[in-house]
Amino acid sequence: AGLIAMWIGSWKVPRWMVSLMPVMLIPLLTTLVVGLAMYFVLGAPLAALMTGLQNMLGGMSGSSAILLGIVLGLMMCSDLGGPINKAAYLFGTAGLSTGDQASLQIMAAVMASGMVPPIALSIATFVRKNLFTPAEQENGKSSWLMGLAFVSEGAIPFAAADPFRVIPAMMAGGATTGAIIMALGVGSRAPHGGIFVLFAIDPIWGYIAAILGGTLVATVLVITLKQFWPNKTIQEAAAKNEKEKAAAAAA
Repeated sequence: AGLIAMWIGSWKVPRWMVSLMPVMLIPLLTTLVVGLAMYFVLGAPLAALMTGLQNMLGGMSGSSAILLGIVLGLMMCSDLGGPINKAAYLFGTAGLSTGDQASLQIMAAVMASGMVPPIALSIATFVRKNLFTPAEQENGKSSWLMGLAFVSEGAIPFAAADPFRVIPAMMAGGATTGAIIMALGVGSRAPHGGIFVLFAIDPIWGYIAAILGGTLVATVLVITLKQFWPNKTIQEAAAKNEKEKAAAAAA
């Protein structure tokens, strides 16, 4: 979509049309081209992928509950709102109508795991702020609230900037949370809401314990990876920020 928009933006158009390009023509034409491509070219493969993931999860329902929780946690934290995350989420919501305990546990594992990344990264920016860029430190000030509300996308800026360190750490935390949820038999009757739907969670203490456990694992791991496998770009940005602060203080 970005490449198509950039290409359309490079077109030479009449002067009267220039002002319409960024506000109407580029978005409209880009959406049309990408939408048609999704429907006619990518639609079938993506649908097959989603169906395959759902079938895989469905086939695991009768096996080890803890293993299923681990898989759901890994999926929820792998792309932070992308198709793998959504496949796990849809699998969780699909069973809510049945009301059986196994389905409620799956929903709890999905929701709790999805809460971990934004909370963990927010804590990490406070604990070891020098490992994060100024922009990431700023995002960390609000991502904890997004995590509490089960908005996994709050971790996307961190993952986009440093995927090889952030995503594995978040997946480990999500897997931990999913396993604890299943081990403690925690169930959720709500499909969304995070910490704000505790009235629909049973037992509440198990839900909170699972989130805390996964958050601890993710936070420690992401700090460890950034500490011992540093990202030079982030280090340079952090060093530059510290120099600017020192210069401003001296002035």
